[in-house]
Amino acid sequence: MSLGTREKKIIAVSWVAIIGNAILSILKVSVGILSGSMAVIADGIDSASDVLTSLITLFTAHIIGRPPDLRYPYGYRKADTMATKILSFIIFFAGSQLFISSIGKLIHPEPHGIPAAIAIYIIIISIIGKQGLALYLKKAGKTAESSMLIANSKNMQSDVIISISVLVGLIITYVLKMPILDVITALLVSIWIMFVAIKIFFESGRDLMDGIDDPEIYKQVIAACTQIKGVSNPHRIRIRKIANLYLVTLDIELPEYMTLKEGHLLSQAVEENIKTQIPNIYDVLVHIEPEGNKEAEVFGVSEKDL
Repeated sequence: MSLGTREKKIIAVSWVAIIGNAILSILKVSVGILSGSMAVIADGIDSASDVLTSLITLFTAHIIGRPPDLRYPYGYRKADTMATKILSFIIFFAGSQLFISSIGKLIHPEPHGIPAAIAIYIIIISIIGKQGLALYLKKAGKTAESSMLIANSKNMQSDVIISISVLVGLIITYVLKMPILDVITALLVSIWIMFVAIKIFFESGRDLMDGIDDPEIYKQVIAACTQIKGVSNPHRIRIRKIANLYLVTLDIELPEYMTLKEGHLLSQAVEENIKTQIPNIYDVLVHIEPEGNKEAEVFGVSEKDL
């Protein structure tokens, strides 16, 4: 998928998420206030935070489309990962605020009646709507290979669980005639929101620290190198991600009698074969060494490490 197509896809998906979450948020907060259900209001606030996260993905989609320049020679694609990190903070903040509010209600309870039945109906609508948005974002995130959209889809999938828990809490509240259960449900919802935020935070940290989620790619790089006749011992392989693309740096050994031009042609063949064998390669940097060269390898991965 080209950069322009990927950017347009993220923008379109973000607008769908913004509109969908805005409608659900307004409905849930309004019905929560009218019905007297704190859990429904809490669910509506969570949807409101989803509007903000989708606005961030929309803004980021415009940034990642910028071409490389002197300040950012690798381009702006890592803004995708940075936005994912920011999303985790926003989600955690929403959860923590709800947690503090729920604890306050439990410590200093205020007398209120059983929530109106309309609260149940709006939560059912929310479950259906959120599940649809979660599946849509997940599919779009995988197609565009965007960690930002995938993180947003996980957030919305957790919202489905939240809405289900709110629904169960409301039903139990009606059956047992205990309004306090509505507040307890809101407390449990807040804990789940914070858990999802922490999980997204650590997952996005891997890309920012130049980590790789699937080490199998190292085996693919080694196989692509050894397919070129005359190339041996690919080592000091370092791979990091720039959004959905891989930047590969490695050393190879060539016969010492080769001319500079012959060595250049073989290293070029290695680069082209890696790009052919492995999808989503941003760039390949190849360093040439004579066969049998011995150096201390402080960084990178070699065949013996796999």
